[in-house]
Amino acid sequence: QVQLVESGGGLVQAGGSLRLSCAASGRTISSYTMAWFRQAPGKEREFVAGISWSGARTYSTDSLKGRFTISRDNAKNTVYLQMNSLKPEHTAVYYCAADTSVVVVTKPYEYDYWGQGTQVTVST
Repeated sequence: QVQLVESGGGLVQAGGSLRLSCAASGRTISSYTMAWFRQAPGKEREFVAGISWSGARTYSTDSLKGRFTISRDNAKNTVYLQMNSLKPEHTAVYYCAADTSVVVVTKPYEYDYWGQGTQVTVST
């Protein structure tokens, strides 16, 4: 079993930055594909970014490329999401997820483990 705990969310003004962290416990995540999803009120959970087990491959949803960056530190069993130039439409609960697949997958049902989420609110 893998337990995931997100942190780093909060209230930020438009144009600001936040760095989310996802700390894993119970098992090393060095062999897991990791990803960030988000869910805004009244909307479905959507893929934000994913990273392969080694960190060699990363994927971001097209609208967020160049703005959001996923990274990982397997020695610390932690995954990060750096979010820059934030906009009000980025407001959502952000979730960390882990999967044993060898490629980065983008559908929520494909992930085995989830954190509880961290709220990100971007004000105008």
